Amino acid sequence: IMNGQNIPDAWDDGAANGTDGVRSAFTNLNIAAQPFIPNINAAKFVPAARKVEIPEEVVQPEVAVPEVVEMTIENSPNAVPEQVESKEMEDDVDVKDEVMNEEVEEVEKVDVKEVEEPPLSPSLINKEEHVNVVFIGHVDAGKSTIGGQIMYLTGMVDKRTLEKYEREAKEKNRETWYLSWALDTNQEERDKGKTVEVGRAYFETESKHFTILDAPGHRSFVPNMIGGASQADVAVLVISARRGEFETGFERGGQTREHAMLAKTAGVHHLIVLINKMDDSTVKWSQERYDECKEKLTPFLKKVGFNPKKDIHFMPCSGLTGANLKESDYANHPWYTGLPLIPYLDNLPTVSRSGAGPLRLPIVDKYKDMGVIVLGKVESGRLYKGQQLVLQPNKRKLKVLGIQSDEVDTESAIAGENVKVRVDSIEEDEISKGFVLCSPDDLCSTGTLFDAQIAIIEYKSIICAGYSAILHIHTCIEEVVIKQLICLLDRKTGEKKKTRFVKQDQTVIARLQTQGPVCIESFKNFPQMGRFTLRDEGRTIAIGKVLKVLDESD
Repeated sequence: IMNGQNIPDAWDDGAANGTDGVRSAFTNLNIAAQPFIPNINAAKFVPAARKVEIPEEVVQPEVAVPEVVEMTIENSPNAVPEQVESKEMEDDVDVKDEVMNEEVEEVEKVDVKEVEEPPLSPSLINKEEHVNVVFIGHVDAGKSTIGGQIMYLTGMVDKRTLEKYEREAKEKNRETWYLSWALDTNQEERDKGKTVEVGRAYFETESKHFTILDAPGHRSFVPNMIGGASQADVAVLVISARRGEFETGFERGGQTREHAMLAKTAGVHHLIVLINKMDDSTVKWSQERYDECKEKLTPFLKKVGFNPKKDIHFMPCSGLTGANLKESDYANHPWYTGLPLIPYLDNLPTVSRSGAGPLRLPIVDKYKDMGVIVLGKVESGRLYKGQQLVLQPNKRKLKVLGIQSDEVDTESAIAGENVKVRVDSIEEDEISKGFVLCSPDDLCSTGTLFDAQIAIIEYKSIICAGYSAILHIHTCIEEVVIKQLICLLDRKTGEKKKTRFVKQDQTVIARLQTQGPVCIESFKNFPQMGRFTLRDEGRTIAIGKVLKVLDESD
């Protein structure tokens, strides 16, 4: 009967029908027990016929078996208490709901409230200076190999990993490529031996923290190289001293010239010319070959805008053997007595930063990994966790959830650091390369129309109003049209005169218009976002600087 079978619809029905089985079952039933209801505070149902071992710390009251009586819902001793208890439960649930609602409201208020900027901690004030070094040059000059060798010499890559790379490279008959695999992590890059994306790594000295930016050398990937150069403070122009390779890179339409010019346009002020492969059988650490490369490069670099006495430093090296990267080997080059590459970088003067200005962080890349993450270099200002920011030019408000500097979590970052920033309140498809994270109280300028001073570097024909090209400014790439040629500018005298066209080696002030809004500043106010390059048909045709950002009505 008690196993769920032959139970009447109501106890009074059973009593009215005189069911003896039910009545006899009541003699063994503890009618004083609490009914089983979904209440965590209810007492346990303990049948009198079964003995249960009770732990010592729990005191169980004695259960008395009362006299058998006919039981109805009306005279049940638990009827009223059940209703009272049920009401107490409902009241308790209502109180809990109210408390939960209050907690949710408090959490929402905390999310909306902006976190105050924390004071600079001693560790941040005494933080090692952060220097970004971009390796540029013609394809196969040895940029990735030198980067991998530096990481090994500074302990950022262990010997076992390099031995693994060496075995894998040997299986593919590419024995000399194994060092470059420390930076070329993409399988396509390893198979072809060509860098496509800008490789990133870092190493440290006693006084400075360096980020390596390994730019691609192939002409098809120059836009990626421009993005890497825009984040750099110092550029290392890698030259191959091997017979025929230097000439190909410099004289026959190679990338040596273009990369040096683009680095200067991107705002790099110090250039180290690293003449690589000096251990090659065609060179054998020859001073004559070293001087030959130096003499051919110096006039061109001076024309680009570098000062040979202050801004340029030449040094020989071998990326494959590591000679003259960390330690000098004067037995090979008694004619060069200067510092090796790493000590020379460590002794460079401190790079000036606009740390006190408003936050500017041009976005280089973005991806999704447990949230939206953006990559970029803090050009000015300070970034900290919990900070409320505005993404220009689409004016989206977002919040900083986390910051990583060279794969290490940090609470804040200062100008000059390359960081990964985890943000919320925005989707990945709402962010594009070239967008800029700004302080809410001081947004960067945006627009489609601006006046600029442009120097035509290389173009066979003439350029008139209506000419279109690709604009590269900081990390942004956008199509642009020359709306109007305002005047020609004489570089020597500064004289201005009206013109209807412009040609190679001339400088012009023009009005340009982009297809969509871009983040842009005048060169005078913010140089990092006021320099640009114009490219057409895979070649750099002009460099320029923004003079004034205009409204559409102008």
